[in-house]
Amino acid sequence: MLKEVHQHIVQELQQSSKTDTIFVIAAVLFNLAVLGINWGVAAPNGREQIHPPQDDIILSILIASTILINLFVTRALFTGRDTRKKLLSGMVRMYKDNKVDQYYDESLLSAYGFRYKLFIAVLAILATIAIAVPLLARLFT
Repeated sequence: MLKEVHQHIVQELQQSSKTDTIFVIAAVLFNLAVLGINWGVAAPNGREQIHPPQDDIILSILIASTILINLFVTRALFTGRDTRKKLLSGMVRMYKDNKVDQYYDESLLSAYGFRYKLFIAVLAILATIAIAVPLLARLFT
């Protein structure tokens, strides 16, 4: 039974890792796409250096969606981090109960937590750039 529990925990960890990867990749691609779109919308049209009103609406919608999507992804990453921590803590307890815990370095638990902080920092920076750069370009053109 112990082998099956261990295998189940490992499968859950793998699934959680895949899900986190998908969220991070999707958010990075979204932020880069929004940066490009916002940059195009923020740029003035033609020689008159005018900004059509619909551009303001598009820019506003994309800024709001960037904020919301990045908040959702951040929440999903926090959930993934907490799930990973619980699963790994259970695995470590199982290892201790079976006297094989010396083969698993518990400092990995904090290393995984730090990795999630880095993912979230990257997303926050990209989201900020996707919002701020086009707004600055709009302001100074």
